[in-house]
Amino acid sequence: MELNLSAEHREIRDAILKICERFGADYWLEKDRVGGFPADFHQALAKDGWLGICIPQAYGGSGLGLTEAAIMMQAIAESGAGMSGASAVHMNIFGLNPVVAFGSEEQKQRMLRPLIAGKERACFAVTEPNTGLNTTQLKTRADRQGDHYVLNGAKTFISTASCVEKMLILARTTPLESVKSKSEGLSLFYTTIDRNHVETREIDKMGRKAVDTNQVFIDGLKVAVEDRIGDEGKGFHYILHGMNAERILVAAEAVGLGRAALARATQYAKERIVFDRQIGKNQGIQHPLAECWMELEAANLMMLNAAAKFDRGEACGAEANAAKYLAAEACYKTCQAAVMTHGGYGYAREYHVERYLRESLIPRIAPISPQLILCFVAEKVLGLPKSY
Repeated sequence: MELNLSAEHREIRDAILKICERFGADYWLEKDRVGGFPADFHQALAKDGWLGICIPQAYGGSGLGLTEAAIMMQAIAESGAGMSGASAVHMNIFGLNPVVAFGSEEQKQRMLRPLIAGKERACFAVTEPNTGLNTTQLKTRADRQGDHYVLNGAKTFISTASCVEKMLILARTTPLESVKSKSEGLSLFYTTIDRNHVETREIDKMGRKAVDTNQVFIDGLKVAVEDRIGDEGKGFHYILHGMNAERILVAAEAVGLGRAALARATQYAKERIVFDRQIGKNQGIQHPLAECWMELEAANLMMLNAAAKFDRGEACGAEANAAKYLAAEACYKTCQAAVMTHGGYGYAREYHVERYLRESLIPRIAPISPQLILCFVAEKVLGLPKSY
């Protein structure tokens, strides 16, 4: 693999950073305080065609690979937008991969173009209150009635559900007790959110106020058969197709956020004078920041390796999970070090690093816990017996 960014990759990074310059630290600080989806930021990326970076050109996208998408998402986070900026466009990058891979030609034309143009936005509704990561146990039902399905159930931790037009949702079309394999009987739909039948309640959370997270309650939502992606009962297999891609993108975003925190900490260490000397002269300040740089760069290499394997069509489950784990841990450590470098000022919102620290918990928690990644590597890579 090529360890250095190509000229094309540098051009992508520079173009994204140029857009992000219009949305500086104060913009994201205000979004963190008052909330509200960053629609102007989202539209700026849509205007220049970046929302369809991974979607084929035949449907209005750029037709580029996951590596290019990762570079884009990393640049957004690194600009200072952090997870707030990255999460505002994350769904566009990986979310509709099942439509690209398994949708009909009519569905691709109908569903992808409005998303790329920024005319429609979508949320990804899988997680439920009592199932967590045990996706095969989902309870939300989709009962077929002629030319449509009727959906009933509840989802939770659904980002942007309160303000988007579309929803990619996984629901049970065959009762669990009636399927031969627990991974069967779930179907995937991409449909319009009818607010008369879908209620959202925002979850008041620790950070990333600009991108809402919600409980979603579905009562009698009609979904046309034409909005079902692929075959009935195969939805679980369809969403698996995009999971490695999501882990790689989250790793890229985590490295970007860590770099943003490291840049602020380093600059502060150069400028802050205590006892007539820069605090950056003290090894107690230097060494933690140096360690953070090394760990972020190592995680970035794992991320690029995983992305390259994904783009070549090679198996990359171990690398994708390792990248997500390493990047999330390095990001959290760096953001913590950035706060401590600032001392008391690190706790003040105007210095931004406390916001980064709060947001750094997101890639540690989602979309999969660090403990499950360790279990995966132990079992699939090292050949140890399954522990759960």
